[in-house]
Amino acid sequence: MGERGGVYAGRDVELGFWEREVVTVMSVFSRSRSHTTGLSLNNDRLYKLTYSTEVLLDRGKGKLQDSVGYRISSNVDVALLWRNPDGDDDQLIQITMKDVNVENVNQQRGAKSIFKGKSPLKIMGKENLEALQRPMLLHLIHGKVKEFYSYQNEPVAIENIKRGLASLFQTQLSSGTTNEVDISGNCKVTYQAHQGKVIKIKALDSCKIARSGFTTPNQVLGVSSKATSVTTYKIEDSFVIAVLAEETHAFGLNFLQTITGKIVSKQKLELKTTEAGPRLMSGKQAATIIKAVDSKYTAIPIVGQVFQSHCKGCPSILEHWQSTRKYLQPDSLSKAEAVRNFLAFVQHLRTAKKEEILQILKMESKEVLPQLVDAVTSAQTSDSLEAILDFLDFKSDSSIILQERFLYACGFASHPDEELLRALISKFKGSIGSSDIRETVMIIIGTLVRKLCQNEGCKLKAVVEAKKLILGGLEKAEKKEDTRMYLLALKNALLPEGIPSLLKYAEAGEGPISHLATTTLQRYDLPFITDEVKKTLNRIYHQNRKVHEKTVRTTAAAIILNNNPSYMEVKNILLSIGELPQEMNKYMLAIVQDILHFEMPASKIVRRVLKEMVAHNYDRFSRSGSSSAYTGYIERSPHSASTYSLDILYSGSGILRRSNLNIFQYIGKAGLHGSQVVIEAQGLEALIAATPDEGEENLDSYAGMSAILFDVQLRPVTFFNGYSDLMSKMLSASGDPISVVKGLILLIDHSQELQLQSGLKANIEVQGGLAIDISGAMEFSLWYRESKTRVKNRVTVVITTDITVDSSFVKAGLETSTETEAGLEFISTVQFSQYPFLVCMQMDKDEAPFRQFEKKYERLSTGRGYVSQKRKESVLAGCEFPLHQENSEMCKVVFAPQPDSTSSGWF
Repeated sequence: MGERGGVYAGRDVELGFWEREVVTVMSVFSRSRSHTTGLSLNNDRLYKLTYSTEVLLDRGKGKLQDSVGYRISSNVDVALLWRNPDGDDDQLIQITMKDVNVENVNQQRGAKSIFKGKSPLKIMGKENLEALQRPMLLHLIHGKVKEFYSYQNEPVAIENIKRGLASLFQTQLSSGTTNEVDISGNCKVTYQAHQGKVIKIKALDSCKIARSGFTTPNQVLGVSSKATSVTTYKIEDSFVIAVLAEETHAFGLNFLQTITGKIVSKQKLELKTTEAGPRLMSGKQAATIIKAVDSKYTAIPIVGQVFQSHCKGCPSILEHWQSTRKYLQPDSLSKAEAVRNFLAFVQHLRTAKKEEILQILKMESKEVLPQLVDAVTSAQTSDSLEAILDFLDFKSDSSIILQERFLYACGFASHPDEELLRALISKFKGSIGSSDIRETVMIIIGTLVRKLCQNEGCKLKAVVEAKKLILGGLEKAEKKEDTRMYLLALKNALLPEGIPSLLKYAEAGEGPISHLATTTLQRYDLPFITDEVKKTLNRIYHQNRKVHEKTVRTTAAAIILNNNPSYMEVKNILLSIGELPQEMNKYMLAIVQDILHFEMPASKIVRRVLKEMVAHNYDRFSRSGSSSAYTGYIERSPHSASTYSLDILYSGSGILRRSNLNIFQYIGKAGLHGSQVVIEAQGLEALIAATPDEGEENLDSYAGMSAILFDVQLRPVTFFNGYSDLMSKMLSASGDPISVVKGLILLIDHSQELQLQSGLKANIEVQGGLAIDISGAMEFSLWYRESKTRVKNRVTVVITTDITVDSSFVKAGLETSTETEAGLEFISTVQFSQYPFLVCMQMDKDEAPFRQFEKKYERLSTGRGYVSQKRKESVLAGCEFPLHQENSEMCKVVFAPQPDSTSSGWF
């Protein structure tokens, strides 16, 4: 803003405001005046000015023809009513708007203009027009607003427009930085005074004003915004002869930079002439003068006030649902229109009452209820939470699907509050019919703790209680199931104070518990992986105290290598290669090679160690095997990157031990763990009469899947547990995948209400939703001596934006929608009839449509409006991702553009 102020100061011509000469007639004071610090009016004179305020909305391109908006203009009379006899800088002025007009900013609209043929009376209504043209009083002391006076019971939106004009008269004639209270709130302002000119730069991000709003805390999914405000005064004889104010609000979605929007609001005030005005009133107190002028005047805040536009004839929430439910049928969830309607219904639910929501829940069929539960929970209002809690019966195990959908929607909540956390703690302490749901409640409590702490809510009572519940429960857990539950909660909460417990379970716990503890440590950021933590991890990897499973050891090594490893730590890990079980040897080699090829942070220290022949030799680096690790880019740009990684660890007999597929999104240094799908198997060697690896001789037969989705650890699912369970499922298996998570998720949620300094109200809404289905399967054939794992991700994404500027009698808006439907599938097939066994891996991304919609409109409160719509379509070609070092070319994404379509007209 400072640079912009400098441009204004050095080049008046760029303002476009001083292009014609302003001719004024300025009277000489009837009496001498002392120096004033702000604007000062002459006695007994009436100042005749013209005023206009206009607003434009666009997608940030700045082209007038692509914008929508409107202009409100009027003549303005300003007169000095009273001056404190003890000081010239204490003044009471009267401001009156006359001859109000409303018109298009874009004059090219022509016959399509919604204002064509309509008088201001018809556009605004009698009450609004009369209120706007009633005089207002402004009490200024040293150029700053002391009090603002208007009439009671005037429409709030109209009072705001008057506040916007009145705030222009608040200024100072000397340079400096201070805090001022005006229509924008209490704001930090900087003045730059020049000869005959003053530039005021308002730091809009410093303004303290009560306005509703929220945003997604994660930077990757968040919205970045920038706001500027510059007002230039041209001064002559301590009064303005011209004022130009320009305020801009621009925003963009961080991970998709094509989604942008901009609001430009301008105010223009010009002095035309002066003439004889009312005589100065005598008195020592402003209050006495005000009462004498009109006893109906009342002091009201100069700060803009909140108003809501009333919707005439709008559908009820039940009517909205009746038109929405057909798109949320189970068979329709893979379509973009399902997500689009889900997002729209969430917005409607935010204005609904508990009783209305409960009525819809009780009358809905079981096929659509899960999607309705997603929407109600995503609304994140007190009414929606009370309604869903009344509807769900956690004591019963007959509605597990609905309970799980509610809990996962809570976990993905964009801006959870303490009330939601308290509700889940209460449910956990109460009676829960299903053990799976009880575990899920605790897992989601962990998620809410982390999200509230990220939003500076760590000291909230509910958060403190939840921390004690997790840490205390982990300390006192006696059953394996309870230990697992609290570890999963800690995997989401990521409490620093939980690290000692994690180290204990990682080193001393049994196989699955030890593995879960190490994978939980893996999620902590670098500052928490201290030397003390790495000492324990080194002991685990090198088995200094006890024998550990391969999955635990390799996870410990990965944590060390990804968190600023020392030279000796890297050297010891490299020296261990060759002394490990055969497939673990190959896996660790693949991890080291992946670090080098992807230029990970540890690559420099690894290269240093590899200069030593004892660490880097043929014997060590020629180990055979099928285990692998590979990291690659899905998409890469100077602004962001999307990566995938796949590592697969086999047992010595060729049976899958663990496959781990991860997708990350990065914006600068900020990251989001988009998804992780881990399939694990153990204790299957007996089926093919093979010898288990060291430390894994007594493992029970087990296979299952665990997933992280958008930084939220979900409850793991089990394919089979125990030999008898395995055999029964092998005999009855259909090959159908098991769903890990399925539903509608509100992922991006940004709402911002802006008080423009012109007095108009602006709203910015950005929402992103997706329908997701992640499933996995593991097939095992003794006859063909073959195993196959399959992970399938199916996602439909819709991101909508809605920018509006409302004056209560006319509204302009810009709506956009971006949508795609994508699929990603990973298949791994292993034939272990011989050694080395044959492995086939493939990861494919389906062809995906990419659609963009834009709708611009201007609408009168009477219903008449103008609308323009555009549509653009393209196709993202499918591709196959490399999964080996030998085939590391990045998957190319090809756009196949489709014809655009544009329409505009009346509605």
